[in-house]
Amino acid sequence: MSRGRRGAASRAADSQSPDAFCGPPGNQTVLVLQGGGALGAYQVGVYQALHEAGIEPDWVIGTSIGAVNAALIAGNAPAQRLAKMEEFWQGAARIGPRLDLLQGYGLGNALANLTAITQGIPGFFAPNPIAWYGPQARVGVADAAYYRTGPLRQTLDDLVDFERIAAGPMRVTVGAVNVESGRMRYFDSRRETLGPEHVMASGALPPAFPPVQVGDQWFWDGGIYSNTPIEAVLEDEPRRSSLVFAVQLWNAAGPLPQSIAEAAHRQKDIQYASRADAHFQRQRELHRLRHVVQQLAQRLPPGQRADPAVRELAAWGCSTTMHVVRLVAPRLAGEDQFKDIDFTAAGAADRRQAGYADMRNVLARAPWRGSFDPLEGVIEHRVAASAVPAMT
Repeated sequence: MSRGRRGAASRAADSQSPDAFCGPPGNQTVLVLQGGGALGAYQVGVYQALHEAGIEPDWVIGTSIGAVNAALIAGNAPAQRLAKMEEFWQGAARIGPRLDLLQGYGLGNALANLTAITQGIPGFFAPNPIAWYGPQARVGVADAAYYRTGPLRQTLDDLVDFERIAAGPMRVTVGAVNVESGRMRYFDSRRETLGPEHVMASGALPPAFPPVQVGDQWFWDGGIYSNTPIEAVLEDEPRRSSLVFAVQLWNAAGPLPQSIAEAAHRQKDIQYASRADAHFQRQRELHRLRHVVQQLAQRLPPGQRADPAVRELAAWGCSTTMHVVRLVAPRLAGEDQFKDIDFTAAGAADRRQAGYADMRNVLARAPWRGSFDPLEGVIEHRVAASAVPAMT
């Protein structure tokens, strides 16, 4: 991310070396969680595999359902994190075996989706009766939605210790969009005290959910601007070498649709993948340039490096390395355009199993170990998805 001349100059004035603003030595482990509603069960399996391997993130970043999972992780002691995530997802997976048994007749998803649409999801959202006035009724900003998310606030109060998040040591960042300015806003526990309203704002997807007020401003789901909040870590300052697990729930690439239903499904995948590849490629180029600047500065004679103008330019350089492991949730057999409201117990279990298998595969391979081009500041590791399970 570009920095203003004043900021670069003030940093350079205090630096003693070209990469003085790259942050402290050592690595951090970062977990980045994309939004995707019911697809977020995949992230539970990802975290389970990390937890069983004894790896706890130093920083967790989330958007929408990713923000909810981030809060469940950071807002609990390590021994309780997985149990709290399970409690949330078991409460949300309200569609029981009776409807799931109809899956073989092609009705299971339709009935489950209808239940979610008409009744909401316990502990998450409920129908907003004011919506019956019609979409043109001027009901006020807090009711301009088809559902109310009061149940989610109670769930967060019950399952997340926000005082623990405020105290750290795990850093938490959640993304939301300012409704009036249309700008992305990352709420960060390192800079401000986070509460349920910040997590709810990150998941307030319109027009289903109303915006959430934070201070004197209103915010919607960060996914309508950027559903893959990888830039929050790659643009962070001071930069720090990191191992980043970026967990994506939507597939940017996919087959040509052969029906209207498949076209709607494909459109949704593309929309919520949020140009992750393009964002990532831009960050790779920026970090490579930082490495080039840092190495060029080191080749200058000591006298030239001491010149204030040279030091200001050299401050744009850096030598940190970001290893980004990109996990993408697989498509499940039988899923459709409404997969993000598939809160069935079967759907949640299959997605969690896939996330668990994928992360165990990553940890077994550890692709970030080895030798790499010293000019590459961001190194991508793509992970092949696990075998696609059938929806049980």
